[in-house]
Amino acid sequence: MTAPRAASWSFREEDSARIHGVLQAFLRDAAARTALLVDRAGQMLITVGEPPSFDPTAFASLTAADFSANDQLARLLGEPEFGALFHQGERESLYLADIARRVILVVLFDNRTTLGLVKLRMKSAVGELTAIFTELFERSEGQATQVDSDFLGEAEDELDKLFGSS
Repeated sequence: MTAPRAASWSFREEDSARIHGVLQAFLRDAAARTALLVDRAGQMLITVGEPPSFDPTAFASLTAADFSANDQLARLLGEPEFGALFHQGERESLYLADIARRVILVVLFDNRTTLGLVKLRMKSAVGELTAIFTELFERSEGQATQVDSDFLGEAEDELDKLFGSS
């Protein structure tokens, strides 16, 4: 399975509010510290919860690279993808999950919670976020198609005028 083609997309204010609501509820229910959304190109999109103590730009780039490397490992094993990754540290751990094949949800948690609780609550959050992002991407792609169509029509008209075609 390949990721959808890159397209420009953006959040509306209501998209951002819905996403923040899902992430805030997840953090509360999972007793996790921070949730971050990173796009597959390595751009930080949203941070909810405790502010991270690291460089978010570097973190986002490394997260995207980590997920891409694991996609390749999955293919080597005959799997289409690994939908989630877990990195355990002595004090801090990360749980990463794919959202709509274009965004990565990263959850930072410590010993105030358990991996089991994070995974349990993550399933619902991933489902809600996937629905939101799928809707957002479809809306953005529909707008891009309309713009492309309008642009092509105008470009054809200008070429006709330029070269004297009728």
